[in-house]
Amino acid sequence: MDLEVVQAKALAAGSPWRVFRWRQGQAHYSGWYWSATTGAHVVYESRLELARLLLADFDPRVVAIAAQPFCVTAESGGERRRHVPDFLLLDPEGAVTVVNVKPAEQLARPKVAGALAWAGEVFTSRGWRHEVWTGVSPTALANVRFLAGYRHPDRVDAAMVASLERQVTTSAFLGELEAGWPDRGADVRAAALHLVWRGWFRVELEVPLSAATVLERVA
Repeated sequence: MDLEVVQAKALAAGSPWRVFRWRQGQAHYSGWYWSATTGAHVVYESRLELARLLLADFDPRVVAIAAQPFCVTAESGGERRRHVPDFLLLDPEGAVTVVNVKPAEQLARPKVAGALAWAGEVFTSRGWRHEVWTGVSPTALANVRFLAGYRHPDRVDAAMVASLERQVTTSAFLGELEAGWPDRGADVRAAALHLVWRGWFRVELEVPLSAATVLERVA
């Protein structure tokens, strides 16, 4: 259907436009990632796409994620163009971000730059935000990747999560919280990091997580 009338929620609820194939010796790594945001698996085509997917799943402002969400075609400059973006993200107000993931070095290639520029014009004319994502700092990515291990609510102690929600009203060091329950330090750490994943606590992602990490209560 025409892009002007298609609803982003319908795109987010649909199946991926294409299915990836896996073969021995391929240059990139495809796979499926279980998303806490969607409660289901989301496909990715490369490790760089997985990194962006992790950040989207970690972002409390993202309420829906769709991979390879649609194919758009149009006449441009006398030729027929087509484009399949990597991700579509929705926020609570229904605002849409269309994400294309590319290694930074590829942006210098005229064909790639031209295709992304055209896609950006198409999506912004629809009122959607277009993001070309090339990566994030290794430290921040390592921290989010680590926190993703605590994203599933069924893998942490629900009673401990509730206790931390009640007791930490401003900020606290992670190590101090663990010391407060000397016999349950592992449960405290898991619950605290789960709350970081949920956005209940905020942490500095540009330094490695440790016992000295400050958990800041988000108002």
